[in-house]
Amino acid sequence: MTEDVLVRRVGASEVAACVEPLADVLIDCVEGGASVGFMRPLPRERAVAFWRKVAEGVVRGERVLLVAEDGAGRILGTVQLILSMPDNQQHRGDIAKMLVHREARRRGVAQRLMAAIEDEARKEGRTVLVLDTVTGSSAERLYERAGWQRVGVVPKYALMPDGEFCATTFFFKHL
Repeated sequence: MTEDVLVRRVGASEVAACVEPLADVLIDCVEGGASVGFMRPLPRERAVAFWRKVAEGVVRGERVLLVAEDGAGRILGTVQLILSMPDNQQHRGDIAKMLVHREARRRGVAQRLMAAIEDEARKEGRTVLVLDTVTGSSAERLYERAGWQRVGVVPKYALMPDGEFCATTFFFKHL
């Protein structure tokens, strides 16, 4: 099922080349209704600008960026580990922008990305991870199956891409 999918860490020297295909994944997810910080319609220039900022963070060592690629090298999904934390939280990392293109869903890509980002967090010396997701989403079920602990739910925390309010569930995991 996921044999043809490679999950890898994107290095500082190659991250700029990933901006455009990552923008494609982000736009697809927002168009598909994912509440990931952007409203519909998401202009391409806005998506590209977002990924350029992420790339800058990777270059500065503030973020770990993983991509899942098919056998042809096309990016199917991504996830980030934010390392830039206050002095008293250097043991912690935030998981951000877990995205899988709609064409690649139900193939175990998200599970592979999450397992890999946890491994990267361990390599970076992080022992506590946190994330948030839309309450009731398939992502929420994914995190529960992967052993993440639910902290709580905040009603009306964010908006869906169509402007409707959504509740957000917060999770943590000790590594």
